[in-house]
Amino acid sequence: MRSVVLAVLLSFASLSSHAASAAALTLDQALAAAQEAHPDLALAVADQAVAAADRDLAAARSDWNLSLEAGLRQARPTTGPDAVSDNSFKLNARKSLYDFGRTALATQAADSLLEARAASLLDVRARRRLDIMARFFDVLLADLQYASDNEYMAVAYVNFDNARDRLAAGQLAAADVAELESAYQEWLVKRNAAQARQRLARAQLANAMNRSGRLSADLTDPDLVGNNRPLPEYEQLLPLLRTSNPRLAALRAQLAAATQRIEAVRAEKSPALDLELEAADYSREASTRDNLRGGVVLTWPLYTGNRVNAQMAREQAQFQRLQAESEKLSLDLEQTLLETWLEIGELQRTARTAAKKNTDYRDLALERARGQYEMELKTNLGDSMAATMAAKLHERQTEYRLALAFARLEALLGQPLEKVAGDKTAGENKEQTK
Repeated sequence: MRSVVLAVLLSFASLSSHAASAAALTLDQALAAAQEAHPDLALAVADQAVAAADRDLAAARSDWNLSLEAGLRQARPTTGPDAVSDNSFKLNARKSLYDFGRTALATQAADSLLEARAASLLDVRARRRLDIMARFFDVLLADLQYASDNEYMAVAYVNFDNARDRLAAGQLAAADVAELESAYQEWLVKRNAAQARQRLARAQLANAMNRSGRLSADLTDPDLVGNNRPLPEYEQLLPLLRTSNPRLAALRAQLAAATQRIEAVRAEKSPALDLELEAADYSREASTRDNLRGGVVLTWPLYTGNRVNAQMAREQAQFQRLQAESEKLSLDLEQTLLETWLEIGELQRTARTAAKKNTDYRDLALERARGQYEMELKTNLGDSMAATMAAKLHERQTEYRLALAFARLEALLGQPLEKVAGDKTAGENKEQTK
C-alpha cells in the first residue's frame, strides 16, 4: 500500500520538475510566432499589396502616354503613276494637364483603402496573438487536468485494491467491492480522455503557430505578472476604443475611400485637358501632312448614357453598406469592451482570491493528511492530493482567463494598457502645470 502512495508522490514531484524544464516552450517564444508566416497573415499582406498597386495605378492616370505607329501602304493617286508607296512613321505623346480632380480623387481613394488594409493587418496580428495565447493556455490546462484526473484515478484504484483485500478477508461484501471498482473505471476513462485532450491541445497550438505536426512536449507555465496591473476606468477606455480599434479604423478608412470614389465618379462628367505632341515621317510628300505637331486638346463628355449614373448609384450603395457595418461593429465592440472590463474586474477582485484561498486550504489539508499518515493514523492520503491538484488547476485556470482578458482588452484598444496609463499621467501633469 505504501508503495502505491509513494509512486503517486513521485509522479507529482516528477510533474513539477518536468514543467520547469529549461528546454520547454515559453509563452514569449510562442507569441513570437504571431509575426511569422501564416495563411491569415499572408492574406492580409496580399490585400495590402493589392491596395498599394491600386494606388500606383490611380496615380499613373496623369502619366505620359507614348505610342508608335508604323504603316506600309500602296496607294493609287488620282493623277500620276498607277501605284506609289505611301509608308508612314508616327511617334505620339499625350499627357493629361488637368482632369478636374478625377486623378486626385482616385488617388485619395486608393490611399484611404491602403490605410484600411494596413489597419486590417494590425488586427490580424492581434488576433493571431490572442489565438496562440489561448491555445498555449489550453495545453497547460490539459496537462493540469490530466494530472488531477490521474491522481483521482490512483486514489480510486487504491480504494478498490484495498477492498479486494478486505473481501478476501471476509470484511467487505462483494457489492461494495463492485461499487469501488466501478468508481475506479470511471476515473480511468476520465484520465484517458484527459490524456487525449493533451495531444489535441498540442496539435491546436502547433496549427496556431503554423507548425503543423511539430508538437511541443513541454511548456513553461508563465508568471503572468501583468495580471496585477491596475484596470483603468471604463469611461477612460471607451473613447480609446472608438479612436484606436484597428477594425473600426479600417472601416473608417474604407468609408473615406468610398466617399472619395463617389466624388471621382461625379468628376467623370467634367472635361479633360491634354497636351499632345506628334512627330511623323512619310514616304510620300503631301501638302496636308505635318512632320511635327503639338497642341492642347480639350475633351468634354456631353453624353455618357447611364454609365456614370449607374456607377454613382453603386458607389453610394457601397458607402451605405460600409456605414451600416461600421455602426454595427461599433456597438458590438463597445459591448465586448464592457464585458471584458467587467470580467477583469471580477477576476481581480474575487475569483483570484477565492481560488488562492482554496489552494492554500488544500495544501494545509494535504500536510495534515501526510502527518496523520506518517503517524499511522490513516492508511493512505485519501483524495487529499487529488483535491490539491484540482485546486491548483482551478487557480491557474483563473490566472489564464485573466491574462486572456487583458490581452483581449489591449487588442480592442489597439495599444498596450501601459500606454493608456502613461497618456493619463501625462494629461494629469499637463492639467497641474496649467
